[in-house]
Amino acid sequence: MSRAVIVLAISEDAGACSLIKKFLDSEGHQALCVSSPLEALAFLSEGMAPDFLFLDVPRAKSNDQLFASDLLEKFESHQLCILSEIGDTSWKDYAQKWSIRSVLTKPLLRRDLEKLISQTEQPENEFSTTEPAASAPLGNMHCEELENNRFFLAATPAMMQIYKDIRLLAPVDIPVLILGESGVGKEVVAMLLHKYHTRSEKKFVNVNCAALPTELLESELFGYEAGAFTGAVKAKPGKFELAHKGTLLLDEIGEMSPQMQAKLLHVLQDGSFSRLGARSATQVDVRVLAATNINMEDAIAEKRFREDLYYRLNAFTITVPPLRERREEIPLLMDQLIRRGAAELGQQAFPISERLKEAAQEYNWPGNLRELRNFITRTLVLQDQESAYNDLRAKTRTMSAASLAQLQSNGTHEITTQGARGMRSVVNGVKNQAEIRMIQDALSASGWNRRRAASNLNISYRALLYKIQQHGLMT
Repeated sequence: MSRAVIVLAISEDAGACSLIKKFLDSEGHQALCVSSPLEALAFLSEGMAPDFLFLDVPRAKSNDQLFASDLLEKFESHQLCILSEIGDTSWKDYAQKWSIRSVLTKPLLRRDLEKLISQTEQPENEFSTTEPAASAPLGNMHCEELENNRFFLAATPAMMQIYKDIRLLAPVDIPVLILGESGVGKEVVAMLLHKYHTRSEKKFVNVNCAALPTELLESELFGYEAGAFTGAVKAKPGKFELAHKGTLLLDEIGEMSPQMQAKLLHVLQDGSFSRLGARSATQVDVRVLAATNINMEDAIAEKRFREDLYYRLNAFTITVPPLRERREEIPLLMDQLIRRGAAELGQQAFPISERLKEAAQEYNWPGNLRELRNFITRTLVLQDQESAYNDLRAKTRTMSAASLAQLQSNGTHEITTQGARGMRSVVNGVKNQAEIRMIQDALSASGWNRRRAASNLNISYRALLYKIQQHGLMT
């Protein structure tokens, strides 16, 4: 904007107020932060004419006073902005009533304010966040758009915490190690870290370290000069150079050879490397993220991964839980994937039946999001939810039978080794058997209606699904 902007903020959050004031002051604007609507009204009565009013919505408090008519009627809807904690939607009815379209999610970042201040107006009938590619928290879910039709979805406490960590970590130029099973969405976490980085307009480059042998991986990362080897007819920059000033994701870094680990450590220490065949070093400024599905502590103990490289990469760790530990998200993910998949295939999206969603929640998804995405694609192509349901049930029964066999084998082993392992293992075994019988009886009595069985057992439906999976109880 060509003129100075005046912002009035109502917030009890000292950190948010400090960021707002520092940013606006540095950009030649003005900011005033007060702790209550009454103070805001007092300044307005003295002739203050803000361009924006920021409303910091406190969680678990009544917001009637904050959204009072005598305050908000002094502003146009496009001048109002809500500051909200992730997952909090207590403001939603007020936002609809007053047609508030700008929502900033805390922790507040400098780039959030930059985008808001740069927008002088929006269409009056549009309700959106100031992030054009982000979705406001809906219910207990947060879904954020990324490039290439990818998205980040959080609807469980663990994933909400990951989102908060990402927002805090993203602007800080330190390495982040992303852990999790294959297919859980580690690349999505890396893409979100890049999106909120201060240099997000630069490139995000992804290298799969497990897909290439050591010689090819070295030339892929560091590039080569013409004549460096047979077939190198012209010079080629490596991924480090391509990611200069941006973000480089080293995916499956646990599979990197010890030789390459040593070279990578040198680059991380001083930011310089040499192309293959080069006589001089190249200096780069790259934010490095690393991801792996292996147990790093075991790899270090077995001398498969350098301890010094691990600590260089591990300035902060984000562990993405497997899909089976966030089953509440499965129906939400299915809805997102069916809509996006239909658009990619040029088909009409259709609603997923509750029956199929329940079957999906009962399955363990060893391939995590990758397996779920493939399952949705097959369902879209075949247009047959009944077949998809039967397929899921069959896989669940097979997996449950294997789990039950393992459980019985473990139970026998516990009894034969009780002298060594003590009384506790025997008691746990008896407890498990009693629990299995109770659940089997409740399921039989309800005709395998799980919701009714859960009610009869006086436990939640989610807890019953977990117990069914835990004990391998499946028809």
